[in-house]
Amino acid sequence: MAEQHIGQMLDAIGLVADLDEGDMAMDAIVILKVIKADGSVHLVKGRSDAVDWITALGMVTAAQAVENSGYSLADEDDEP
Repeated sequence: MAEQHIGQMLDAIGLVADLDEGDMAMDAIVILKVIKADGSVHLVKGRSDAVDWITALGMVTAAQAVENSGYSLADEDDEP
């Protein structure tokens, strides 16, 4: 298996993110469900150059917590 840039592939499958005007993406981890030529299904992980294993683990753990709990940011009015 050879490494390849996947930006266009992510665009082609309709990947979107909820970002505000002026937000700047710094790091990324992508988990892809891939169907091989033989019909087998695999998970493949990609990450941006600057992401070390500790950051990757933290991002995946945080993403799992968000997916499991439906976490959302509190409105500024809700803060003490």
